[in-house]
Amino acid sequence: NVTACVAISNIVKSSLGPVGLDKMLVDQVGDVTVTNDGATILKLLEVEHPAAKLLVELAEQQDEEVGDGTTSVVILAAELLRRANELVRSRIHPTTVIAGYRLAMREACKYIKSTLATPIDKLGREALVNTAKTSLSSKILGSAESDLFANMAVDAVMATKSSRKEDGEMYPLSSIHMLKAQGKSASESQIMQGYVLNAPRASQSMPTSVSPAKIALLGFDLRRAKMKMGVTVTLNNPEEINKIQEKEIDLTAQRIQMVLNAGANVVFTSKGIDDSALKYFSSGNAIACRRVTMKDMRRIAKATGATLQLNMADLNGDESFDPSMLGHAEEVYEDKIRDDPVIMIKGPKLQPINTVLLRGPNEMMCDEMQRSLIDATSVVKRLLDSNMVVAGGGAIEAAVSTHLENFATMLGSREQLAIAEFAEALLVIPRTLAV
Repeated sequence: NVTACVAISNIVKSSLGPVGLDKMLVDQVGDVTVTNDGATILKLLEVEHPAAKLLVELAEQQDEEVGDGTTSVVILAAELLRRANELVRSRIHPTTVIAGYRLAMREACKYIKSTLATPIDKLGREALVNTAKTSLSSKILGSAESDLFANMAVDAVMATKSSRKEDGEMYPLSSIHMLKAQGKSASESQIMQGYVLNAPRASQSMPTSVSPAKIALLGFDLRRAKMKMGVTVTLNNPEEINKIQEKEIDLTAQRIQMVLNAGANVVFTSKGIDDSALKYFSSGNAIACRRVTMKDMRRIAKATGATLQLNMADLNGDESFDPSMLGHAEEVYEDKIRDDPVIMIKGPKLQPINTVLLRGPNEMMCDEMQRSLIDATSVVKRLLDSNMVVAGGGAIEAAVSTHLENFATMLGSREQLAIAEFAEALLVIPRTLAV
């Protein structure tokens, strides 16, 4: 088990720190991923061994909770396991090792909080930028563009500050939308105020801009109402077919009219819109977009206060659309990025939202830039939430290691051996960085 965990650790060890190397991974389909992110590497490895799988899950958990430091936790966990294995071989019971490790962990956390952590208020914005730079230093953005992207990460997180503490979060990262556009250099990436939706207007005859915008989010089809699977209709008279087709179109027209009558002038649907139905939006001076992803729909709903409507049925069994379901924004207009039309949503009512536009030469580069920036924004958010910062570059691990060695000598029980090994294991981070 320990050998498997150490093998996993050795795979990601060479990607830690500013001199760390990127890994190129090819999956079964032949898709190539070039990345430096520990969690991404381990996710693509398809590990079978149960003990090694725990390390993969540990990296995923770290990625969800903190957003960065995935490589460090894997290396540290593997080193702790290796040293614990040596203690067990020296006839020290595993329970004693676990008790010693737990004691060392509590003491280390106490020491970091009381002595090593510095409140961020005293250090100001510069500390936030430097922390983002530290996160980016091992990534593809860490060389030439670290200043630009570190400031971009800080600005993006600061812009999402919410007055209402939603889900216990003052800085919801879901408010930062990232859009990748191939072409130009990475240094031409920028933050755009508002939400950029990567979808064009459904018809060129629609207005290019509406202000103020009332947004309807629909989760159903605005195409001709079709029969359900397995339902057949037998007709004796061919003239009836035309009537049925007209009725199908009328049903869709009625639904669109209900939405427009409720005051909506921007309509996003996750399904399709019939070409024959687009004229109703054009005549109603409304913008409509089809096949918007559910992820985009949820983000727009959160920012504008709109409610996603999955069908139009009401309690009476009829169809209706309530104006309270609409979301509000200052302006919605069509813009162009590269040669692709996009929809811009400016000034949403409930929550400030911004879009980070990432430019890069190819898809692999853009994907890695996105992963790097997500890590950096997660670190800045964590810093603002906890209001504490510690030194980087392995300094903190070395300081805690020295403290634990002194602490171990004060104990008379056998746990002191485990604490001493814990202290030694912490030095694996500075050693790896110093290679």
